[in-house]
Amino acid sequence: MGPCSEDTPLCWASWLLGFSSLLLSVCSTGVKSSGAHGAGVQDSGVHVPLKEIHGGSVLFHVIKEPGTKVEEISWGFGPDVNYTVILRVHNGSEGTLTWVCLEDKYKQRVHVPNMTSLRIENLTCGDSGQYRARASLTGGMESSQIFYLTVYEPVPLPEILVQSLSITPRWCSIILECRAAGVTEDLNVTWESKGLPRELEQKGTPGPAPNSWTLAVSLPLRQPNASLTCVVSNSEDQKAVTSALGEVCAHDSHGQATVGPMRTILGTIVAVLLILGVGLCLWKTLGRRCQRLQEAGCTSLFWLSTSPPPRGPRLPVSCILL
Repeated sequence: MGPCSEDTPLCWASWLLGFSSLLLSVCSTGVKSSGAHGAGVQDSGVHVPLKEIHGGSVLFHVIKEPGTKVEEISWGFGPDVNYTVILRVHNGSEGTLTWVCLEDKYKQRVHVPNMTSLRIENLTCGDSGQYRARASLTGGMESSQIFYLTVYEPVPLPEILVQSLSITPRWCSIILECRAAGVTEDLNVTWESKGLPRELEQKGTPGPAPNSWTLAVSLPLRQPNASLTCVVSNSEDQKAVTSALGEVCAHDSHGQATVGPMRTILGTIVAVLLILGVGLCLWKTLGRRCQRLQEAGCTSLFWLSTSPPPRGPRLPVSCILL
């Protein structure tokens, strides 16, 4: 038997007492740690979404509780689990930054207007993501605030193209295409009209493949001042272009009016050139034949035959050869 075999109840009591002490110690440590975290770090619960344009700037501003004083703020970038601290700002040293990481990426673009604000200029699409401001307050308290930044590309300037045009005595029927270069997944297109019998407006979000949108409209020729505007936009930017429908229809109708005279002129020119060509050919042919007859002794003649002229001393001076 072991040394505690004679006092079994006492051994069991000692073992239970030790185990209980260890368990209480672990629980106490966890409670203290949890309590310290809850008392020291406060999440403001404010998650601020921000949207900006490529090449623009963004301002992050920390909202602090009234009556609190900020001793230090650290600014970080990345997800909650594994974010990177970029820099720290200490109270009393505004404008003097303590860089921690990513200095090469942000140094030339970051400014600190005041203790609770941070500005990033010349934004790129790579700046999109989650930013965190962790403020150390007086009394050992800490507060954090999260910003979600999305950087959009500027909207390209669209253009309106005429796909088809049909003119009748009373109507001008047009199919227009609004085209924007580049990626268009996040773009919306809106058609706005002015001067038409009824307002025409069409909105839509294109898919990943197309980069153009079309609209068909019929314009009464008695309303030459009508126009259509194509507005292309995303969440933060928009561009527009306007097409004067009256000018498009008038240009085509003028073109149709001049088709007849132009055809007549061209036909006349072709006929004249053809006549001149035939005459020149006949003149050269007759010239060669006359030269042969003159060599044969005729001083003047009318050559009306396709066969070669006769040769010999008996040919009269003035000849008519049939």
